[in-house]
Amino acid sequence: MRAPTGEQFELTRQARGQVSRAVITEVAAALRVFTVDGIDLVEPYPESSTPPSAAGIVLVPWPNRVKDGAWQLNGAKQQLDLTEPARLNAIHGLLRHSSYHIGERSDGAITLTATVFPQSGYPFLLDTSVRYELVDDGLHVTHTITNASDTDAPVAVGTHPYFKIGDVPTGDLTLTLSAATHFEVDERLNVLAEHPVDGTPYDLRGGVLVRDLHVDDGWGGVAIANGESSQTLMAADGRTVSMWADEHFGYVQVYTSRNLATETTSEVAIAIEPMTAPTNAFNSGRDVQWLAPGDTWTVRWGIRHAGFASAN
Repeated sequence: MRAPTGEQFELTRQARGQVSRAVITEVAAALRVFTVDGIDLVEPYPESSTPPSAAGIVLVPWPNRVKDGAWQLNGAKQQLDLTEPARLNAIHGLLRHSSYHIGERSDGAITLTATVFPQSGYPFLLDTSVRYELVDDGLHVTHTITNASDTDAPVAVGTHPYFKIGDVPTGDLTLTLSAATHFEVDERLNVLAEHPVDGTPYDLRGGVLVRDLHVDDGWGGVAIANGESSQTLMAADGRTVSMWADEHFGYVQVYTSRNLATETTSEVAIAIEPMTAPTNAFNSGRDVQWLAPGDTWTVRWGIRHAGFASAN
């Protein structure tokens, strides 16, 4: 029986005495499985399921929300479909239910491509790709967007991975979030203001237990060192799984879900979502990348693990 996320692309790599494995889906190019020596480092879900709570999907040409699904283009109102009807927002871009096609493939890497066609609220044509590559210490992900329109096109990129260390209850992990500002939101999770985290419960730079978090919040002022940022979950035994991202990803969304919990997530699951622009960026204009016709934009992020003993 065909999976609701289409074909499943399995990647494997054996190096330094460790075996890593990833499964990427045809629909939304989602990261459905990522393991090291059989230990889950992202929340897996069954092949028979659609991505629960957007687990692992690619968010293009915008991450997070556009308030009311409405924005202005050269003074003309653009109306996106309201894909979050309960909150009257457009959420997570336009490729969530799209099929990707194989560009290149090897045992440990795959490049998938998809087109964003002109549609309601987004009158632009984009050629996009995402490349997943297993490496010694984790997984590298590269996104490219080419503007195939005859006019400048606004774009932003995000993704929606849930992280874990599969033999430890997720609530027992400590999150360290290297971000200097927090976005205050309304009841529809749209931005009202941005505030420094200093002296507030949103300062997670010193680490906090995941079980103590109840958030679906955005952070800005992400700390960049040597061209990348890093947000980390640590187990009590010192093992870590980190989401790193290049300098284009100045924002991160953290979502703690009590609905996605499994036996090893304990009572909570946690998404740590890299974003190149904040919530409602098509209206604020903040860090939206305007691509000229024919221009290509490339951004990178990935997963890095440490402290996992090799088999040898």
